[in-house]
Amino acid sequence: MILGISGSPRNMATEHILGEALKMLEERGLETELFSVRGKQISPCRHCDYCLKNKECIIKDDMHQLYPLIRQAEGFVIATPVYNGSMSAQTKIVIDRTRATLAADPKALRMKPGMAIAVGGDRMGGQELAMQQIHAFYILNGMIPVSGGFFGANLGATFWSRDTLEGAKADEEGFRSLRKTVKRFAEMTAHLRSTRSPEK
Repeated sequence: MILGISGSPRNMATEHILGEALKMLEERGLETELFSVRGKQISPCRHCDYCLKNKECIIKDDMHQLYPLIRQAEGFVIATPVYNGSMSAQTKIVIDRTRATLAADPKALRMKPGMAIAVGGDRMGGQELAMQQIHAFYILNGMIPVSGGFFGANLGATFWSRDTLEGAKADEEGFRSLRKTVKRFAEMTAHLRSTRSPEK
């Protein structure tokens, strides 16, 4: 299962674009699941180290809906709106709160592919920085960051929404970057599947 995580508190462009990405992956034969922070109560990580000792998070909130999906996921698509030139606070909170999963199993994310989507109200509003932050999370946890390659999708899929859902839907360059990134992500997922031994 490929897990898509929307870090937008609104039902707007980011969640829609993530849904389109997951549809593209489903067309390539992959099972997907979308988790949105919209309407959820997810508190920031306290870095209290409770999870290091007890292998679970002390904060009992809607993040516990996501924990089992993180463990089950074969790959990740994290999508964030751009707030103040970088990822949203909600996206960062979800990333920080994965600490509990990793405390229980430090290898939980290793060798899993991850792609990033960033949706900004301005054409150059911080999309690449937001994706770099997502890729840093992937790298820190031994994952495989996947981009769409040069000529338009260097770090992943970037969208210019003009602060509207309609703007994101009309962004042809954004969809070109998304198609390129989805293609590479699906290829990486297939490659990783082929390298696993049957008993694993």
